[in-house]
Amino acid sequence: MTLVIDAHMHIWTLARGDYDWLTPDLGVLWRDFGIDDAWPEASEAGVSEVILVQAAATAEETDFMLSVAAKDDRVAGVVGWADFESPDAMQEIERLAADPMIVGLRPMIADIADPHWILNEAFTPVLKAMADKGLVFDGHARADLVPVMSDLASRHPGLQIVLNHAGKPQIADRTLDAWFDDIARLARHPNVACKLSGLLTEAGTRTDDAAIGEIVAHIGSCFGPERLMWGSDWPVLTLAGSYAAWGAQSARLIDRFFPDHSGMVRGGNARRIYLSGRSS
Repeated sequence: MTLVIDAHMHIWTLARGDYDWLTPDLGVLWRDFGIDDAWPEASEAGVSEVILVQAAATAEETDFMLSVAAKDDRVAGVVGWADFESPDAMQEIERLAADPMIVGLRPMIADIADPHWILNEAFTPVLKAMADKGLVFDGHARADLVPVMSDLASRHPGLQIVLNHAGKPQIADRTLDAWFDDIARLARHPNVACKLSGLLTEAGTRTDDAAIGEIVAHIGSCFGPERLMWGSDWPVLTLAGSYAAWGAQSARLIDRFFPDHSGMVRGGNARRIYLSGRSS
């Protein structure tokens, strides 16, 4: 049976109060979400484990996810957050890395005004510490940040980077030429992998297999099936569709473009890239 790992799931409890981006105008997202809410559809899609990914730029939210992971065997790992600008950043990396459930960190670079913020030389020791501890750098996505990820990968070849949501290609308005080129350049760095996730929320009305398949085909040709992993981006996904529908559509496309490697894309790569050497 194929191992399916959802490599990008969020959970949140509004009363915690640190989700600055989450406001009532986001409609269906303005409520608490836990793994149990997704599980009927996720399990129907064959999912057995999930990677929880940070949704707030606070240490407290990372600890919240770790507390959930400690009690829920469905959580394979946690991609948390750390304050790279803190004078105690190195100590925080050490603290987090001591927990085997932490598999990576995600600075919310798409929410920072300076698009080149992550390239600050002051962060070199922090990024080196992540690499030394086997922690993945999750690349918070935006299409114009894909070249920044290329620069980061070049500067830190020992750091495993995972680009979220294929860099959020602008599927809806078909503004894809720069994205095609930037993804191809990024994929030349062997320390970068890419998530097949978050595409429906960028697609507008262009959610058919042809439009989404164009994106899947390109990231597949650039990264190869060995450096792709599947994720839902639930519950943000619910802005554009259901877990069940995305699970079925992405399974069709994975089987079409990677017929001999679907197990790698749907779970094997996430286990290898995120979890190898982190569980104890």
